[in-house]
Parts: sequence; structure tokens; C-alpha cells
Amino acid sequence: MDTPKHALTVDNVIFGFDDGELKVLIVKHGEGESRGRWGLPGDWLKLEETLEQAASRVLQDRTGVRDIFLEQLHVFSDLDRHPGDRIITVAFFALVRSDAHALSAGKTEMDAQWVNVRDTPELIFDHQRILSAALMRVKHKVRHEPIGFNLLPEKFTLLELQRLYEAVLNITLDKPNFRRKMMKMNLLVSTDEKQSGVSYRAANLYRFDLKVYKELTEQGFVFEV
Repeated sequence: MDTPKHALTVDNVIFGFDDGELKVLIVKHGEGESRGRWGLPGDWLKLEETLEQAASRVLQDRTGVRDIFLEQLHVFSDLDRHPGDRIITVAFFALVRSDAHALSAGKTEMDAQWVNVRDTPELIFDHQRILSAALMRVKHKVRHEPIGFNLLPEKFTLLELQRLYEAVLNITLDKPNFRRKMMKMNLLVSTDEKQSGVSYRAANLYRFDLKVYKELTEQGFVFEV
């Protein structure tokens, strides 16, 4: 009996938040059948690394970010997911600030860009399915865990926080109701500072209470909108 042969890769869905939009990092391939087409950043699993190490390497190579939490999303193993070869991929997703890191295309890539998650070009293979699965996971997380720590600046306004929730859930939230629910969780701490350099009335700045943030991440909650 012949031993089955297959290859293993990792693909990363890297979300960022900028200018009120939830964005995803995509790369343009520079080699092979997918040359000139867009896809999620990924790579082959090397013999000397774990899946988590490979995903972290892909993240660091494209954004320069170290020690950002990566969560395993799903294993994609459809027989026809890749033309010609049997390739299984393990997808991960991460949340980073899209405006705080310099992008860098990989060695076999032509370009790397942040794009709105709901306005991506046609992606290679089953990458659109992977992106959709990751977006569903983040929608679930935002209702049950705080996710803004890596997506927002250290100090932010309540409107910026609301826009993050709206961008993830793709809905419009009632401002007073949203703010009331957020303040009730005791998650936010006033910095006693206001925005600077804005042409409109400066809003108060807040930061996350790290102790409460950690507790809510571990225990979870239900955020009804």
C-alpha cells in the first residue's frame, strides 16, 4: 500500500482596523499558477517548526509584529482546494493595528495591501472561504470577548470603539445604548484627556482596564446589540 503524500501550509487572516473600517491583509503572488493574483499571506510548514511558529513567522515577515496572539481557525482539506497538488492548510487569524506597522511582501510576492474585508478582490483557491470563516469567528468573539486591545490605539474615544464594533458586525449601533453597555462592563478607564488636533469638539479619551480586560477575555460575556 502506497503511503499517502500531501503538503501542509499555514494561511493567516490578519485583521486590522483603520479609519472606521475592518481591513484584512492580502498579498499578490509573484510566482507559479497564482502569479498576479491576490490571496491571504501564508507559507509552507518547515520541518523544524510547529504550526504556531509558522503562522507567527508569516505574521512577522509581513508586518514586523512580534508576540501578537494568533488563534487557530480551522483546517481546510478539501480534495480540490488546490489545483494539481494535495495541499492541506491550517488557517490562523490575528488582530493588529493596520496603521501602526509597515507592510512587507514576502520573497515570492509582488505586493501587500490592507483592504476592506467586504471589498476584497477575487482571492485564490479557497481563500475567500477562509476569510469568511475568520470573519464569522471575529463576529462571535466581539459579542463574547473584548477584542479592541490590538486593534485600537492605547487611548481612544468611545466613538472609535463603537465604529470598531460596527465595522466587525456590519451594522449601525445606537450611540447612547452602546455607551451605556460599555460603561456598565467597567472595562474602560477615563484618561482625563481629550483628543488633540481635531477641527470638531474634542472627545474624551479612554483606555482599557487591563485587569478587567483579561477577566472578560477569560470568563466571557454576552454583548447583545
